[in-house]
Amino acid sequence: MAAAVVGILVAVLLSACGATTTGAAGSASSASGQHAITVFAAASLKQTFTELGQQFKAAHPGTAVAFSFGGSSDLAAQVDNGAPADVFASADTKNMDKVTGPGLADGAAKDFATNVLTIAVRPGNPSGITGLADLTRPGLKLVECAAQVPCGSAAHAAAKAADNGAGVALKPVSEESNVTDVLGKVISGEADAGLVYVTDVKGAGGKADSVPFPESSAAVNRYPIAVMRDSKDKETARAFVEFVNSAAGRKVLADAGFGAP
Repeated sequence: MAAAVVGILVAVLLSACGATTTGAAGSASSASGQHAITVFAAASLKQTFTELGQQFKAAHPGTAVAFSFGGSSDLAAQVDNGAPADVFASADTKNMDKVTGPGLADGAAKDFATNVLTIAVRPGNPSGITGLADLTRPGLKLVECAAQVPCGSAAHAAAKAADNGAGVALKPVSEESNVTDVLGKVISGEADAGLVYVTDVKGAGGKADSVPFPESSAAVNRYPIAVMRDSKDKETARAFVEFVNSAAGRKVLADAGFGAP
C-alpha cells in the first residue's frame, strides 16, 4: 500500500513538471517561462526583421521568435489555410486584406513602413540602363515579380504611369514569387535588370547597383502588420508588433531604406 501511494505521488509530480502555464492574457508558455511566436513576413523584410527579432529577444529574455519569409501572397494563402502564424507582416495592404477581411487577424492591421521600387542592375550598370524605357530594349533580360506579389503589382503600376501616362510594355523573361528571387537573378547574371525595392539593393552588400526612376512614386507600397486571431501567445505577439512600431524598430527600418508609414 505504501509503495502504491509513493508511486502515485511521483506520477503527479512528474505530470506537474511537464505542464504549461498560461499568462494573464491567455498566452501559453512553458513551465520555464519560455514564450515563442512565429512571424510570417514579406521577403523584403528578411534582413530588418531578423535584426528586429534579435533585438526583441534581447529585450524579452526567455522569448523565442521564428520567422517565415516569402511572397506576401503566398504567406496570406498559408494563413488562410491554417498555418500557425502569430504575426503577419505584408508588403502591401491588398494581401493583408486577405487575412483581415475573413477575420483571421486579432484586430486591425497597422502600417509600419513604406517602400518604393528601383531598377536593380549588376555593379557598374554594364547595360547602361537609365530608366524604365530602357527595360524594353530588344535582347535585354528583365526579371520582375509575378502580378499577385506586391513588388509585381507595383511594377505594373509604375509601368502604367510611365511616358506621362502612356505607359511602357515591360516583357520580363521570368516572373518570380518573391522579390528576393528577382534580385538573385540579377546578381547571378541570369538577368540584366530586375524591378525590386530600394531596400533590397541597399541590403545587397554591393552585389547590385540601383537605378532610380521617377515612376516609382506612382507605386508606393505600404507595409501593414497584425497579430493573428489564432495566435497561441497573443501577449508576446502584440509585444513584437509594438516593438516594430517603436522608436528602436523605426530606426532599424529607416537604416535599411524603408520610409515612414
